[in-house]
Amino acid sequence: MATAKKAAKKPAAKKAPAKKKTGTRPPVKAAAKKAPAKKAPAKKAAAKKAPAKKAAAKKAPAKKRTPNAAFMKAMTPSAALAAIIGDKPMPRTEVTKKIWEYIKKNKLQDAVNRRMINADAKLKEIFKKAQASMFEMTKMINAHLK
Repeated sequence: MATAKKAAKKPAAKKAPAKKKTGTRPPVKAAAKKAPAKKAPAKKAAAKKAPAKKAAAKKAPAKKRTPNAAFMKAMTPSAALAAIIGDKPMPRTEVTKKIWEYIKKNKLQDAVNRRMINADAKLKEIFKKAQASMFEMTKMINAHLK
């Protein structure tokens, strides 16, 4: 009986008054968690993908990339360009490599913005300006090739 008297003497817990919300949305009540909806098994989709993978595996291995013949054609440089790379005919790819060798050897690449090339006397004849970006350089060089 002693425990019954103690339980009776305890005051009931008071609920805090609900605060009024100013929004138009009704308050959200705590909902019981539901199990996520079960999805139908995707057997058909897996069956369709499998043959495609098998067909891809049966294909021959990828061929090595061959260079474009137009880039490999020997081109004759103009007199201004020949002063830098030499007067022998060579492919455009080699011309670009020789120009970069010349730029790096003479330290013509801009120190702050590495994309820009500062033209010296020989490069000014090709670039027609004091500084050019590396992206427009090939366009200017192609004008000096025949």
